[in-house]
Amino acid sequence: MRAKLLILASAIGSLGWGAVLPYQYAYAAETRGWGALVAAAAASLFSLGALFASPVAGRLADRFNPVLVAVLAQLIGAVAVGSLMFVQEPGTFLLGMLVFGLGLSGAVPAKQVLALEWSSSADRRKVFAYKFTGESLGMAAGAFLAGLVVDLGRADGLTVGFLMAAGGFVISSAIIALAGSLGRGAALVLDGVASTADQALDDGGRRRGALRLIFADPAMRWTAVVTIALALGFYAQFESGLPAYALTVLNAEPSVIGTAAAVNCLVIVALQLVVVKLTAKRPAATLLMAVGSVWLVSWLLLSVAQFMPGIASALFVMTYGIFAVGETVYSPVLNPLTASLAPAGMVGQTLGVVAALQTAFSAAGPLIAGVLLGAGLGDAFLIMHLVISVVAIFAAWRIRQVLAARARAGIPVRSDEALAA
Repeated sequence: MRAKLLILASAIGSLGWGAVLPYQYAYAAETRGWGALVAAAAASLFSLGALFASPVAGRLADRFNPVLVAVLAQLIGAVAVGSLMFVQEPGTFLLGMLVFGLGLSGAVPAKQVLALEWSSSADRRKVFAYKFTGESLGMAAGAFLAGLVVDLGRADGLTVGFLMAAGGFVISSAIIALAGSLGRGAALVLDGVASTADQALDDGGRRRGALRLIFADPAMRWTAVVTIALALGFYAQFESGLPAYALTVLNAEPSVIGTAAAVNCLVIVALQLVVVKLTAKRPAATLLMAVGSVWLVSWLLLSVAQFMPGIASALFVMTYGIFAVGETVYSPVLNPLTASLAPAGMVGQTLGVVAALQTAFSAAGPLIAGVLLGAGLGDAFLIMHLVISVVAIFAAWRIRQVLAARARAGIPVRSDEALAA
């Protein structure tokens, strides 16, 4: 029951992302007349807030009740995004976007810890899959509903979007608080390792540095590499790089980009549960290798598309659908694997650190795409992402090798980690 409420809360909370972020650039740059620099800075500050919040909130989720951390983070996000409707100065808008990013991303590791706590090892992948699907639907619904009422020709034209975002966070927080009250007093135990335990100490009884402790395990280091590579290989380019490639290299119509995004969402919704059932007993590292392979095939298709102008737009849309197949494998596997490799007492912090790495590298994606495509280096853009996809496959293979060697040596592993071997 609690897992279902968390999935519902995550979907409603994602309304805020969809209702504001697709429109905030044009709103700041054109509607309010603050210019492209302020609009770009708002997006960067949002990402900066996310980068800072994820590891901090993850650590708080380990030390305190993750329900409280998730609720407070989302309420902070609600206040921040709600206050944007009263903003009259660009500096205040930038501050609001920074705090919005803090609140939105600060809740993520806490909700991931709750997904782990409120699911058994047998259904963990299913819970993460449902959660991802719900968030995708929430984001799409937020963008669609806001698109019906947002009027970027008026200074108050995004007020409804801000209200939708704030309301979504408040309702999501109430649902999470309700779910937490249903199991009050329960401690998180991830396959026998309590997340509320003290952080590991070194031989001298001193606390070891968080990053050093997290990445002391080779499997954890390769997990970070595959996370970064898979993020760079698609998510970093979803909203800017790939649309820019379609417009500048493939000469596609703007409507094609919207169609591709819709196809991506529909494929996720249609296939997510089927894929979870088909891959339920498959090793996690092997599945991540498959995701890297899907990314590789997608970029190869995009490379071919530029030589086939008659069907280039169709191939672009098809590629978004293929990327979605990889997403349905990626979403239920990566976080449970990361959690299973986390040091005792640092599940939330580990998830937060990895999420921060993902955010940091994803934030660099649009900049790289802008430089390469702006300079007419479309081939370099494609080659770079082909290489990144190969790196993702290799990193996932190394995880499998490390965990297989650990299993052969008789080193005990937790159940999700055993799946990765």
